[in-house]
Amino acid sequence: MIGNMRSSFKYKYSIIVMMLFEYAVINAQTVTLDWKLHDIGKVRQVVTNTGWLNAKNDATFDFPGLINCEYPPGSREEHITEAGPWIGAKVNGQPLVSVVRGEEGEFWPSDESWDTMWVVHRGDTVNIGDPVNPYWQNYVGVSDEDFICRYNDYNPVSLRKADHIPLYLEVVQVSYSWGSPPLDEIIVVNYYIISKHYDLDSVYITNWMNGNVGYGETDAFGLDDETYFERDKTMAISTDLPGGEDGTAIGPIGQRNYFPPIPPGRDSSLTFIWYNGQQQGIPHTNDDRWRDMTRRVVMENQVSTGDGTKHIVSLGPYHLEKDDTLNFSVAIILGKGIQGIEDNERVLNVVRAKDYKIPSAPPSPPLKVFTDNKQVNLNWYPEPGEINPEDYTDPYRADSLFKPFEGYRVYKSTQSQAGPWTLLAEFDIPEDDYGSNTGIEYEYTDVGLLNNVDYYYSVTAFSKPDKVINFPPLESSISANSHTVVPGTTPPETVGKVAVVPNPYRGDEAYYTYNPQWEKPTGSRERWMEQDRRIQFINLPAECEIIIFTLAGDIVAKLYHNDPAKGYEDWNLTSDVGQAISSGLYLYAVQDKRNGNTQIDKFVIIK
Repeated sequence: MIGNMRSSFKYKYSIIVMMLFEYAVINAQTVTLDWKLHDIGKVRQVVTNTGWLNAKNDATFDFPGLINCEYPPGSREEHITEAGPWIGAKVNGQPLVSVVRGEEGEFWPSDESWDTMWVVHRGDTVNIGDPVNPYWQNYVGVSDEDFICRYNDYNPVSLRKADHIPLYLEVVQVSYSWGSPPLDEIIVVNYYIISKHYDLDSVYITNWMNGNVGYGETDAFGLDDETYFERDKTMAISTDLPGGEDGTAIGPIGQRNYFPPIPPGRDSSLTFIWYNGQQQGIPHTNDDRWRDMTRRVVMENQVSTGDGTKHIVSLGPYHLEKDDTLNFSVAIILGKGIQGIEDNERVLNVVRAKDYKIPSAPPSPPLKVFTDNKQVNLNWYPEPGEINPEDYTDPYRADSLFKPFEGYRVYKSTQSQAGPWTLLAEFDIPEDDYGSNTGIEYEYTDVGLLNNVDYYYSVTAFSKPDKVINFPPLESSISANSHTVVPGTTPPETVGKVAVVPNPYRGDEAYYTYNPQWEKPTGSRERWMEQDRRIQFINLPAECEIIIFTLAGDIVAKLYHNDPAKGYEDWNLTSDVGQAISSGLYLYAVQDKRNGNTQIDKFVIIK
């Protein structure tokens, strides 16, 4: 489970110390570490089974390409570096605080193979945990994408932290994400805190966040941010100042805290504190954390010093009996500007009041994709046994429509499976009071495309509005049903028409700006680099070898092609010894491995 160790200037804490601790933990004790990415809606957010709302650049979880709290999809605009809860309480008069992974983690899952991230969809019923003795029996999915996990502060890994004294807490964490409006810019994280050993008094719940907002690929990411607090909503909002190296953000991030009510007879102690990111940072010791989370102070709005922002929001005191549960929630709210966050927060309050029992979108149609020469055919006719969106029912509608399906929408992108998307067509039920009454279709053909380049398509289903409660039409997730498609011809019988495109290749041409992109970064990178250069050998037979050599006869590279459905092969202008080739005239020979036929030709590189 351990990824590559990489340091990052974006982190305001000592990554080296943290990574050494992780390696010591993992080597000394096995834990079942897992993470999932909420990506069904417009927010891409990492969730882990250590309670940490991040796994990027973390030696425990990291893999290339991981992004954290990206909004909107494909923008590379991030909003959280790290976040999670602290729980504090007094044991025999001694204040103790247990914190999630964060800067010094004290919550970890067990080593059981089932103590992972569980994924449940709306309406599905699942037993969560041990198959014999599940910790959540008959869990019913609430959102389009529920993640459930469990961790505690008293297992052997937690106890290896020298200064950690456990509260003996078990936490069951459940996060919700939706694939369609009006909730697709919101992620809700619910925490169920169970005291396994003590009757706990003076319990304080703290949610902390390193709310870095902006373009996540720069070293200055998040340094020009500031946080303010809306006390009546217990909502902290982290914003990005306009300009700066990390750009001007599309939207800030709201952390809406839903704390349980303070028991009668206790004085409520609400705290909001912001910290300068690099210079000050979140408190690191048990005593300092307890001091801050119980301070009963709401600070004035932060004014950026170019040093980033972190904050905590805390409420208490509560009482938690042994084996009882204390539940609280945090909503991560995104949107276009402050107004977008405020609007989404109001919608969420309405939905929470209904216990999330609101109308839902139809399921995604069963999309099948077929390619041809310069065209793509899409078909979503539901075959027997496949999910049919037209048959879906919704018990939470107020208008009592038995089958609220209304139609289909066809989308296309030339950039990525995350969009941006262009609406190509809409087909809806004829002769009713909704939409354009075009009639239902199950097929769409997109023509005039370029062969051998990536296109992205999706087909969604949408419902009728619920006019009784003024609820809008709901649409299935575009991204969840997206497909990468490469139009083109099938391989020819043999060589004879092999060609290179572009020819000549010009080094001063920004091919990565073409639409669709001819050259684009590979892997997780967003920025074009030298190794992303691309020429393409087209009209290749199914199995052949391509040898590229100089006019002097020196072999530059060998490519082997073996694909009965694809008649092309890409080359990044890099030799077999890893060197970028220079300008010049190059020869190539293509040998058909099935019959020995060979074609020789040339191409030109101009750098």
